[in-house]
Amino acid sequence: VRGSGSVAVRHGAQSYRSKECMQGMKQSGTAQGAKSERISCVSDNIRDAGFLFLKLQSGGRIMKKSISRILAAAMCMTLGLAVTGCGSSAGNTTTTAGNDSANAGSEASGNKEIKKLTVAFVPSRDPQDIITATEPLKGLLQTELANEGYDVKDVDISVGTSFEAVGEALSAGTTDVGFIPGGTYVLYDDGCEAIVTATRDGLSVDSDDPKEWNDNEPIEGTDKQVTFYRALIVAGPSEKGKELAEKVNAGEELTWEDLDSANWSVMGSSSSAGYIYPSLWMLENYGKNITDLSHAVQSDSYASAFARLASGQIDVLCTYADARRDYESKWNDEYAMSNSIWEDTDLIGVTPAIYNDTISVSKTSPIMDDDFKTALTNAFINIGNTEEGKEVISIYTHQGYQKAKDSDYDSERDAQEMIKKLNGAS
Repeated sequence: VRGSGSVAVRHGAQSYRSKECMQGMKQSGTAQGAKSERISCVSDNIRDAGFLFLKLQSGGRIMKKSISRILAAAMCMTLGLAVTGCGSSAGNTTTTAGNDSANAGSEASGNKEIKKLTVAFVPSRDPQDIITATEPLKGLLQTELANEGYDVKDVDISVGTSFEAVGEALSAGTTDVGFIPGGTYVLYDDGCEAIVTATRDGLSVDSDDPKEWNDNEPIEGTDKQVTFYRALIVAGPSEKGKELAEKVNAGEELTWEDLDSANWSVMGSSSSAGYIYPSLWMLENYGKNITDLSHAVQSDSYASAFARLASGQIDVLCTYADARRDYESKWNDEYAMSNSIWEDTDLIGVTPAIYNDTISVSKTSPIMDDDFKTALTNAFINIGNTEEGKEVISIYTHQGYQKAKDSDYDSERDAQEMIKKLNGAS
């Protein structure tokens, strides 16, 4: 207010006092202390506003509108101070769990807040089928993690372009959680950690002999839960595929020349069922591996591999044990085959048992710490114990989860080390 030195000085003192009041409330160690500070600040501010009013009035040149505005501003400041103080008395604090994507302190529940959780699946099924089937997983995870003390605002689910792409994303920290097979896990275990291992339904046949599988088709699931599966070498309806299957079903041994004369589909080199264990099967039986095949192409998903098998583009594919059950309807509906998949395909090889898939977490994700890993572990186990959860994870033929042990995958490490040596020699 122009021309009033005492008013300006007094106004400055009032502003300083507001700052002192704020500091007093922040430093107050108890709810009662904070309340006393707020009352004192309110009293001081009202008194200062009144003092300012009297000084201005004595100047004789102040309009009523100006007085009203000054008093309103003083009261707004005072009420704002009181409200701020009341908010701080609730005792909720905000902490950081990682970077901007992980802010803790949900006022409503007292849970830590995770802004975004990213989950990636490997393309072992048609990517769009996976996205559709796992949509309910978002809500299930949010519910279970809330029970574990974390409010997750957004769950983003994607399907990698390859098995290796998901492993790379976990290592880089651009994906927080990955549904990956054991082979992919051990290849990228420097950058990710397995928290749970999947359990799945056993199958009506579990034998190293492909003829035994062929004699007992169609293969059915059982109620017995297992922590392993096998890789199968499947011959299709092409002329070469039928030729190889007929030899196996007649009890004849296939030669390397038989195998090498066929067109093969394999998966990425970190795929347990689509590459690693079929290579070991070849090594054990023929002293060769996949890199020695004259005609082998890499498919980006099992869906595309089965489409190629149906069309006759390939004669043989490598896949997981219950894949034909998963693609039974597509064989006719999408691939336009007149016979059933059991009539059109037979096995020509069966690998040793493979330890089940993992759900792994990134070691470099900014939101991942030991507490959150524990919460995720419990959440996935609980989801696998519900009917709704089982329906979601059945897209991967998972039936439930148990806590993973890194040592369970040592045999996988041995297998990969052998493959690396063989590939290096080749």
